[in-house]
Amino acid sequence: MGIAQYDPAALGRPAWNAGRKVGAKKPLKQRQIWAIRFFLDREGRMRDQALFDLAIDSKLRGCDPVNIKIGTLVTGQEVRTRAMVVQQKTGRPVQFEITADVKASLLAWLERRGGTIDDFAFSSRVDHADHLSTRQYARLVDEWVTAIGLRREDYGTHSP
Repeated sequence: MGIAQYDPAALGRPAWNAGRKVGAKKPLKQRQIWAIRFFLDREGRMRDQALFDLAIDSKLRGCDPVNIKIGTLVTGQEVRTRAMVVQQKTGRPVQFEITADVKASLLAWLERRGGTIDDFAFSSRVDHADHLSTRQYARLVDEWVTAIGLRREDYGTHSP
């Protein structure tokens, strides 16, 4: 697109993405994933650990794990082996497996959280009937990544 040659206000102004990295961000390596898990466990951040583990297992976009309801993850008193989510972007259902480690962190979080099967697994601080915002999830990912010594600009919500 470029700058309009007839707009005097735009002359000399840098582009919005000047100096920023654009395009796909790096995926986390296995060692980095374990470093984040260790950090969250050491800090006692049960909700964040469950959210991170679920995001890694499901490989969903950032808007999808925050939108999951408790009933999608559990049946009775235990966490399901498989869960299905309808992706917000594509509208297509995606099934993913929940591994034993992730089951343990989700079960610990959901027991502490409480709630019914119609509640969101990761509720908002502002409105407990609503889910954690995608923007807040992005802030959490930035915090997790910087906590283990990585640059937050290099990793995004689709990295985990």
